[in-house]
Amino acid sequence: MREKKNHLYVDSEERSILLHSLVELKNQLIQQGRYTDCVDELIFKVIHAPIKKLRVELAGGSDVR
Repeated sequence: MREKKNHLYVDSEERSILLHSLVELKNQLIQQGRYTDCVDELIFKVIHAPIKKLRVELAGGSDVR
């Protein structure tokens, strides 16, 4: 059976917060002497993720780009 993939759509501010949080987690793991391979992979994926422009429709009917 195929592994289910999840897609996460974030704006630039959320992406920045996500990267800062991952780097903080990596620093904590380094201080504890633990491996950081999984966190490194996530940081790499977030940095190299493709950027898509999406159209978001609000409940009132107006559009936001």
